[in-house]
Amino acid sequence: MKVAVTMKNIAIMVSHEYFDAPENDLYGDIIKAQYDDLHDALAEYEINLQPVYWQDDNNDWSKFDLIIPLMAWNYPQNLSQFLKILDEIEKAKVPLLNSHKFIRDNFDKSYLLRLANSGQKVPKTIMINAQISDEILDAFDTLECDEIIIKPKIGAGAWRQARLKRGQELPLLADLPPDQALVQPFIESVTTQGELSMLFMGGEFSHALMKRPKDGDYRSQTRYGAIETSIEPPQKALVAAQQILQQYDPDNALLYARIDMVEHENDWQLMEMELIEPYLYGPFDGQNGKKSAANFAKAVAKKLV
Repeated sequence: MKVAVTMKNIAIMVSHEYFDAPENDLYGDIIKAQYDDLHDALAEYEINLQPVYWQDDNNDWSKFDLIIPLMAWNYPQNLSQFLKILDEIEKAKVPLLNSHKFIRDNFDKSYLLRLANSGQKVPKTIMINAQISDEILDAFDTLECDEIIIKPKIGAGAWRQARLKRGQELPLLADLPPDQALVQPFIESVTTQGELSMLFMGGEFSHALMKRPKDGDYRSQTRYGAIETSIEPPQKALVAAQQILQQYDPDNALLYARIDMVEHENDWQLMEMELIEPYLYGPFDGQNGKKSAANFAKAVAKKLV
């Protein structure tokens, strides 16, 4: 049953880099399809969704009832500007979902260390300065492994991420994280089984997919040719994801979340929790984007009541 609301205007943050991409561009096609599905689903609740180029000057955020950062896909490369815009939105006293608290916590992936320390299943992780070679080399002994993944503390889409075996020549500094980085043992199941993504809207499970890197690669993103398949998540993985969300967000304040996990050491472990601008993978919801958009719209409508 739909929640009755008066006409609302909400903004979804987009970028010229992606939203203006040609329709035959991989990400241009993806982002336009996602926007169209969300726009139509929200219209069913008399909610008008408007794209706003978040980096443009003089945006009037105060005219909106709600602002959603879901499609600000280029924020990691423009973080200082993004944080400035968040300040502007906060001063305009317009609700942001997901909220400022979650966004400011989630872009810094050190939240994984906090979750691990609280008992959640996370691959063994250490923090280093990736521009210091000795810190990278010491990571092999610290993690007791012969292959590692080096990830920027702030980043997305495998940007400046590196996979390294013990004894290999180090990547160029320009190809490594620019400063602080998380380092984890390389998990073989990523390449053989894939990474499981589970989407939640308003705290409720929506759909899931498995993302398996193409042969010879380890990256699970679409841009690198990963093979994506709809899946009913294993019950153990779903329960683990729900437990993570319950601990992280006990008040069920999140509008949306994507939980990425891998099977490792006979358990499902958290790789990442995307709360800012995750791709919702609508084409893998069983209804070609309509189910996930409807679930998203329902969650938005409940927040606006």
